[in-house]
Amino acid sequence: MKKLLYPLIASALITIVPFLLTFEKGQDIIRGLFGFEYFAILLFIVFFKRVRGVQILLVALLFTIAWLDLQNLLAIKNWSTGWYGLIPFVTCGLAVAIVWQTKPFKFNAICFILFIALILHLEANNQYAAQPLAQFPTIDYLERTAPKPVQRTKIAEDYKNKYTVTDSVTITRDYIDSTRNNVIILVESWGLPIDIRRFEEQLEFFNGTATAIGIHNRMYSRTRTAEREDLIKTISRDSTGHKDTTFLPQIYATNGYSTTFLFSGDSLEQLRFKYIHNIGFEHAIYGNGLDDSAMISKIDSILTEPAPMHCIAWTTRNTKFPMPEFASIYNSSADAVDSVYTKRLTHTLSSIANLARKHPETRFIVQGDHNPILSPIKFQERFYKRWVPFIVLN
Repeated sequence: MKKLLYPLIASALITIVPFLLTFEKGQDIIRGLFGFEYFAILLFIVFFKRVRGVQILLVALLFTIAWLDLQNLLAIKNWSTGWYGLIPFVTCGLAVAIVWQTKPFKFNAICFILFIALILHLEANNQYAAQPLAQFPTIDYLERTAPKPVQRTKIAEDYKNKYTVTDSVTITRDYIDSTRNNVIILVESWGLPIDIRRFEEQLEFFNGTATAIGIHNRMYSRTRTAEREDLIKTISRDSTGHKDTTFLPQIYATNGYSTTFLFSGDSLEQLRFKYIHNIGFEHAIYGNGLDDSAMISKIDSILTEPAPMHCIAWTTRNTKFPMPEFASIYNSSADAVDSVYTKRLTHTLSSIANLARKHPETRFIVQGDHNPILSPIKFQERFYKRWVPFIVLN
């Protein structure tokens, strides 16, 4: 136990000294009491004491990590290195001198000691996170210097101040109107732009017809999941615990509505023919490659039919990713992808708005199925994760 104390003291020396020398009044002490990486290297320096080449490499590694740790501290304060650059040489030199005469542990014992030290650190961190037991300079350095991704989960205040923001997936259930025709539209890859001005430009298509505008959260980025969850009325369990889901098309069909599902793709895509039938649609129209304009014409034709009233659900396709124009899903130009996406989305949204104006007696509920995925990361970063717009027309 006594010989274990020396590398612990030596690692604490390297960790604490630069912090104390850069300490300022009012500063929070959220720093490990000993350096886990220093501790490990010092144990191996003793173990390889007689192997000069490995020993030199380990000492160089010790100095390098101490230097990174110092840069982490100085970066927080935005200070230059200056005379502080001497600290790693002094502390590391003293640390090596402290452990030099220590008898080495066996290799298996070193691995076991490091494992126990890591477990103790993690457990202590759970109990009192404000004062970590160990410090990990390299991890801190990599985290500090890594490119910072765009914040894409927390909705900005400018959105909250102007629009309804909800975690609910009951948009369709909340806004569907049982007294007239209803058209429920899922717009493929219509995600919420981080730039609110871009979203407001999209909303201009619906001027004069919008009765509710907002954004809501999607737990899963899958179109087939959105098609199901948007149409759920109730979920119940019987006495045996079996779950039974009642969908809106089932209820509307019982009330005399004609229920129709439209999709521009093939019925075999994600086995839609099976689950669309289970949802309760009486009719299913598959375009097998038709674009959104052709499907809008079909919806227009259905709405012009006389009674009974209609409950229609349509999943668009023009903005589906990956786009055939781009050979590489993730390595294409973000700006080029954005240009094509915007052009197609603009066409789809404007066509929906025109259809809604043509049928003012019909309630339209328009939502995104998920944010754009299967696309370049730089393009994805222009949208919030798992947040989509919804707009209710007429």
